[in-house]
Amino acid sequence: MTVQQSRVARDRPVEELDLLDRQLAQALMLDGRASFSRLAEVLGVTDQTVTRRYRRLRGEGLLRVIGLPLGSRVGLYESQIRVQCVPGAAAGIADALARRPDIGWVNIGASGTEVSCMSRSRSRYERDSLLLEKLPRTRQVTGVSVKSIMHTFVGGPGGWPGMTAGLDADQIAALRRDFPVVRGEFELDDADRVLLAVLARDGRAPYPELAAAVGKSESTVRRRLEHLIDAGVLYFDIECQAANMGFDAEAMLVAAVAPSDLDAVGRAIGSHPEVPFAAATTGATNLMAVVVCRDLEDLYEYVTGRLGAIKEVGPLEVVPVLRTVKRAGLLTDGVRLYDPPEALY
Repeated sequence: MTVQQSRVARDRPVEELDLLDRQLAQALMLDGRASFSRLAEVLGVTDQTVTRRYRRLRGEGLLRVIGLPLGSRVGLYESQIRVQCVPGAAAGIADALARRPDIGWVNIGASGTEVSCMSRSRSRYERDSLLLEKLPRTRQVTGVSVKSIMHTFVGGPGGWPGMTAGLDADQIAALRRDFPVVRGEFELDDADRVLLAVLARDGRAPYPELAAAVGKSESTVRRRLEHLIDAGVLYFDIECQAANMGFDAEAMLVAAVAPSDLDAVGRAIGSHPEVPFAAATTGATNLMAVVVCRDLEDLYEYVTGRLGAIKEVGPLEVVPVLRTVKRAGLLTDGVRLYDPPEALY
């Protein structure tokens, strides 16, 4: 699908997933490589039902499992970028950013003149080339603000706890896999990089496919994959559109919190079921979060109620998301996810 086709596709109605589809998505967030038989056992349905459901969701671009490296373990420079642009330019700038393999979570703000994204650069040169040269030289860009991600409270390993609401405690316990917290940079070899590249496109890629890509035996690849997980390098998550899960209001929150309160406030906000991502950043506004609600009324109640009850939160900016152009790794047509053309990579 081309970008032009994707703009047409945005007019399609959103397909909200039924209860079993949502439970399957939630189960895969907890263990992205769980076998279909294991998933069926936990969800209380047949193997054939789980297999059929997953293949339909994956085939129609409604759900994808992805394997991602933890940035701090593999030397990635992670930043949150907000790009201000002239009216009418946001879509083009967002599409151009989304084509970059080092850029994820590309959103257009409701004002229509701001694009926000997350960069995961492999080197300072790669990061600085984008921030100091390419973006400033774009005539339609009127301003760029960049904040480094210092600490993540929720998001990444462990997924979004609020999304597992459709599973009971026993189901969650049966699937959850604790992610080890290990500090320091892990040195990837060439085979690791190939393995991670395949898993970034399909976290459930079978071992024969992984072995063929890496050029090693299936047993060797299986052991290496487990080692990367145990070493706190590789984790699995899912990509799906919030609207397909029944959430129609998404916004980015940016707030100022006193340094002495930042950790406690970040942890509190990160525990809210409405928040799939929260992090401490550099800058005067040092806390950012993504909040996902059923509708704007629920968003209002969250901001004034649950968030409003945290007195340490200072000046707050709520930026509604008008359109999601790219999630962690895939472009989106606003309703479904799809692979970007290979030529762009």
